[in-house]
Amino acid sequence: MPTVAEQLRAGRETKNLTIPQVAEATKIRTDHIRALEEGDFNMFSAPVYIRGFVRNYAILLKLDVPQIMASLNDELGQTEKFKEPPPLVEQPKTPLDHLMDSLAKLNWRTAVVGITAVVVVILIVLSAIAWQHHRRSQPVLKSPPAVYQSTNAGDTLPLPRH
Repeated sequence: MPTVAEQLRAGRETKNLTIPQVAEATKIRTDHIRALEEGDFNMFSAPVYIRGFVRNYAILLKLDVPQIMASLNDELGQTEKFKEPPPLVEQPKTPLDHLMDSLAKLNWRTAVVGITAVVVVILIVLSAIAWQHHRRSQPVLKSPPAVYQSTNAGDTLPLPRH
């Protein structure tokens, strides 16, 4: 089976395209296209760039993209630079891990509305408690009702003098 590089070069030549034409159509630099056609993956800093460029290039050439990507993954797995690291040691999840997973899945718009409603209810309850406490602690309400006693012996109040 031909390598990804050979398939890309053959596809480009079949379509009678030049490297600058491919670069113009895919917006991939010409040196990157040459590196892909030569199978020189060391020019790239991460496999994500290689996969993206190969996918775009294969789409332009109307090649079988899933087959090309599978072949590319096999080829990248054989290189030292882009080989996948070994899996990490599986550790049991802590409560913090479960909390972070739950927060990541949370619909924040709904959560903000819910949290706002809870805060409003708490504020209403606290203000009702504070109002009741305030009414009970007023000294005017604790004193007995006052009775007016006139110093004048008559039934009426004295009129002011002019």
